[in-house]
Amino acid sequence: MCIGCGSRNPQGLHLAFDLDLPHQRITTRWTPAKESQGYADIVHGGMLTLVLDELMGNLLWKLQRPSVTAELTVRFRQPARVGQPLVCEGQVESEERRSVWMTAAARTTDGAVVADARARYVQVKAPKGEA
Repeated sequence: MCIGCGSRNPQGLHLAFDLDLPHQRITTRWTPAKESQGYADIVHGGMLTLVLDELMGNLLWKLQRPSVTAELTVRFRQPARVGQPLVCEGQVESEERRSVWMTAAARTTDGAVVADARARYVQVKAPKGEA
């Protein structure tokens, strides 16, 4: 039922991921629909933030290191347009104790950065049956 990646959430984004385990990197492609807009034909910053957070957090779960977001900073570089495909990539930056620092970026298909993020995740105990 996850809003970002859950396949059973009717309002979810249904994001799918490509995992690069050796480089601890993850990628998704997302084309924002009208329902994701703020101003006319401009993607709402909260939706971009959701995708970047989902990407970074999902990577940690796929690495068998379940974690939750503790801090998140997003910089919006240029407006993302409704209907414009975006390629989003996240990776592990560094670790210290239970904290893992992550970075992510959303780019247009021609490589222009629309938003980038840096976040700290704190590792948690996985619920039974998950991880």
